[in-house]
Amino acid sequence: MATDTFFNGRLRIHQPTMGYRYSIDAVLLAVQVSPRLNDTILDLGTGCGIIALILAYRFPQVSIYGVEIQKELADIATRNVIVNKMSDQISIVQQDMKTLDTDSFPDKIDMVVTNPPYYKIKTGRTNLDRQRAIARHEICITLKDVIITARRLLSVKGQFVIIYPVERIIALLTEMHHADIEPKKLRMIHSGRHTPSQLVIVTGIKGGRPGLKVETPLILYNMNNEYTEEVRKIFEP
Repeated sequence: MATDTFFNGRLRIHQPTMGYRYSIDAVLLAVQVSPRLNDTILDLGTGCGIIALILAYRFPQVSIYGVEIQKELADIATRNVIVNKMSDQISIVQQDMKTLDTDSFPDKIDMVVTNPPYYKIKTGRTNLDRQRAIARHEICITLKDVIITARRLLSVKGQFVIIYPVERIIALLTEMHHADIEPKKLRMIHSGRHTPSQLVIVTGIKGGRPGLKVETPLILYNMNNEYTEEVRKIFEP
């Protein structure tokens, strides 16, 4: 088991040495989210709990449910919650998200966040490690499944926030629109100022009115191949 720290050691994240390990994608999503006071947040596909833990650290007044289908990862997420003394804020649920309904949680869901599998089955190289394969390819869950689950569980005017590959942005926006989760904000993520975008963060509102705002892009690295000032601030306590 490996251990990473965030915010000058104030947050400790255990994750497998082998198997699925979170990427910066999940961290970028977590720091782009702006919940309201006392919101209840649902993290679909929580993995080791990285998004839920960062949100709990940044917003002590929110409650978070992290749902994970893989028992091994759900157990690690639960351990991370306990180690960071966040059991009063975060609950980990080991379950297939497709089976969730509004009775699954005692509170109404104000926001759904997700860093879902990016790739369709039989596209690209599927990792031989099953844990990693499930996290990256649509083996257990598809994009449509994720969005339908979010629609089913979100309260009216609730927020849906997702990070996803730019190459599948049309499918993402189409599925959101069909599910009555209207895309409202879009932010492209670029490795460098002059490189094409590979990822996008989209925020939608259930039952929202049409009207999409494209925000300034998030640039990860400067000309010296170091994190930009905006990205460096992500890791500050």
